[in-house]
Amino acid sequence: MSHIDPARDAFDRFKDLDRDHPLEMLNLIRLRERAAYPDGREMSGLDAYKAYGAASGPVFQRVGGEIIWRGRPELTLIGPASESWHIAFIARYPSARAFLEMISDPVYAEQAVPHRQAAVEDSRLIRHAPLDGGGRFV
Repeated sequence: MSHIDPARDAFDRFKDLDRDHPLEMLNLIRLRERAAYPDGREMSGLDAYKAYGAASGPVFQRVGGEIIWRGRPELTLIGPASESWHIAFIARYPSARAFLEMISDPVYAEQAVPHRQAAVEDSRLIRHAPLDGGGRFV
């Protein structure tokens, strides 16, 4: 089963959590080889995801979002081998309100989301509360 958009129950639980403190979202993305646009336009999944980034970037920055880490996954050492990813990154938002503002923005919804839906074969989006760590595991 593919996961591209939030399930309603997960989104409801997200909205029930604290909205006023910073949060970090771990994004794991597996791209389609060929984008799946409803209008049939031809593009690679990577190019469609780049179009998503170009369309969503200004809204993401306007709400105070920033990418604090990104990487290219190479191997799953622990976990299902079937869950391989092309892109991984952590996006930081000043608050859940900022994240909700971004995803409800008409420009984001109308101009960015269609590219993401066409590009992504599977994904994970995991909300995290930042913790002070100073190099400790726990």
